[in-house]
Amino acid sequence: MIKFLLEKEFKQLLRNSFLPKLILIFPCMIMLLMPWAVSLEIKNIQLNIVDNDHSVISQRLVNKIAASTYFRLKEVPASYQEGLTNIESGEADIVMEIPQNLERDWMNGEEAHILIAANSVNGMKGGLGSSYLASIISDYSTELRSEYPDAAFVSGAVPTIRIDTLGLFNPNLNYKLYMIPALMAMLLTLLCGFLPALNIVSEKEVGTIEQINVTPVPKFMFILAKLLPYWIVGFVVLTLCFILAWLLYGVVPVGHFMVIYCSAILFVLVMSGFGLVISNYSVTMQQSMFVMFFFLLVLMLMSGLFTPISSMPEWAQMITIFNPLKYFMVAMRMVYLKGSSLVELLPQLGVLLLFAVVFNTWAVLSYRKNR
Repeated sequence: MIKFLLEKEFKQLLRNSFLPKLILIFPCMIMLLMPWAVSLEIKNIQLNIVDNDHSVISQRLVNKIAASTYFRLKEVPASYQEGLTNIESGEADIVMEIPQNLERDWMNGEEAHILIAANSVNGMKGGLGSSYLASIISDYSTELRSEYPDAAFVSGAVPTIRIDTLGLFNPNLNYKLYMIPALMAMLLTLLCGFLPALNIVSEKEVGTIEQINVTPVPKFMFILAKLLPYWIVGFVVLTLCFILAWLLYGVVPVGHFMVIYCSAILFVLVMSGFGLVISNYSVTMQQSMFVMFFFLLVLMLMSGLFTPISSMPEWAQMITIFNPLKYFMVAMRMVYLKGSSLVELLPQLGVLLLFAVVFNTWAVLSYRKNR
């Protein structure tokens, strides 16, 4: 009896030609892709250095930082304000300002101050990037003391470089401020992706889909009727998340709620359309759930939720271009922490609109009433 049941289950598993392939592809993708893409090491931090001293000591510090594998020296702006503008536009992650008379203060045995202003919209990137930079400056300070031992006798004190760190948009590096918006995006992804993926295929298994197929209802109207409930569900869930974030953690967006809702409209359409595409091609609920779980795992791990995308290898960064969750997560964090407007989010909204059109058109075209 056991042998008969096992043979029956294996035949049922192998009857669907797609599932055995996915069972083999899934671990290969996870083991080959994720250790490279999901790294706790922060690299490729875009750095601007404002050198107000233009001395030998300051130039050596700039060269030492530029030689680090953690930073990319994008620009040497003329002023600190110009560096902050680059952070606002997304062209820089950290601005380091070297004050005037750095070399003179050092030689006189006085304390020199260096300011590090880090974009903390992504708290992990801002916090670790500031720590890396502070470590390099500290090592350089130790190196200078060994090269200029006489500087300590000028004022009787040991010359030091004091590092003043400023977390822009999140001064206290409160992880809740950048994790909660990302978790809202992840929750929308799970609900508005999984539920539509199970919708049509569940009707196929029960047999109720045949009653719709014999009606003159156009495919477009049928798919639209499938999408609208999840659109409403997405808004209800998002509103509930807003309330819980305010009540439990005191977290409210710096920007306007309507900007988030406008972004959510597009993102819910993207994920619902994607779920319906998977449902159209799936034969059983088991297959639909397995395929959706595979894609959602990749989407979440490569969205910037856990690891900054700039720290991934270049080939992995190219893959994230096709990840809609990445753009919505960026939009959520920008509104919550920076107070960004719709105009500032146009690049992200434009990409989400493109994804929405592609997936929902695909869902309409892939649904076949006559099988």
